[in-house]
Amino acid sequence: MIDETLVFPIAIIIFVLIIIAKGVRIVPQSDLYVVERLGKFKKILHGGFHVIIPIVDQVRSKLTSREQLVDIAKQSVITKDNVNISIDGIVFCKVDDAKEATYNVVNFKNAIANLAMTTLRAEIGGMDLDDTLSNRESLNAKLQTELGSAAANWGIKVTRVEISDISVPAEIERAMNMQMEAEREKRAIETKARADKEAVIRSAEAFKQEEVLKAEAIERMADAKRYEQEQIAAGQKQAMVLINESMAQNEKAAEFLLAKDRVAAFKALAESESNDKMILPYDVTQMIGSTSVLGDAFFKGVSNGNTNNNAS
Repeated sequence: MIDETLVFPIAIIIFVLIIIAKGVRIVPQSDLYVVERLGKFKKILHGGFHVIIPIVDQVRSKLTSREQLVDIAKQSVITKDNVNISIDGIVFCKVDDAKEATYNVVNFKNAIANLAMTTLRAEIGGMDLDDTLSNRESLNAKLQTELGSAAANWGIKVTRVEISDISVPAEIERAMNMQMEAEREKRAIETKARADKEAVIRSAEAFKQEEVLKAEAIERMADAKRYEQEQIAAGQKQAMVLINESMAQNEKAAEFLLAKDRVAAFKALAESESNDKMILPYDVTQMIGSTSVLGDAFFKGVSNGNTNNNAS
């Protein structure tokens, strides 16, 4: 049996230990403890070892300084063009002031979730369905601004807002799919038309360039031919001038040129393969020419004599 004289000292020791245990607080690094003294805010305990007055000081709330996630429940929202859609999202936040988060709001997570739902309805109600689906980033920014200004009074900092899902009715989705298909077909037709137009323009430009090059080539050939003819004419003119000068200085020069041309002609005739040809010396041709002249004179004289006899 325990000695009765030791019961009281043991009770005192146990009581002291309990008091000491209640007065010692070891706070984790990421946590924030709000301490009240006799029901009134006293201080905030951050990570580490702390000692408070037992019974007098009480830990009012334990918060975390880490970023927290607040889910926005899926809800039905009507857009500006009267389309009923279902939408939900996520809000990321963290405790910026533990005192305000404890005393300015009962439950900051529920408050942020409800505020996000009402703000989301207000924002979606002022937007068309197409704007809601295409401007999700803009909607996220507006929600973060609205929630941030309200949550700042609760000691909460809203770091990010994300619209996770937007669901539209099945008939609206089918109509949107048909519209998108028609739009894609329209863009394809416009793209093909622009490509055909570009091809026609390039073909016309190529044909034009080809004709220009042909015209330039013809013009250059004409210039070259004209230059050639001018040079030939100038050479012939110079040759004639030299021939005239030679003939003026030497009377036999003309006969030499004629004889040279006759020799070239006889040579060409002799080299010909034709069988119907006869080559005579130059003297014989002169004799034949003289004989023809005498014959013409003789026949002319006979004709004149007969005419005189008939007259007498």
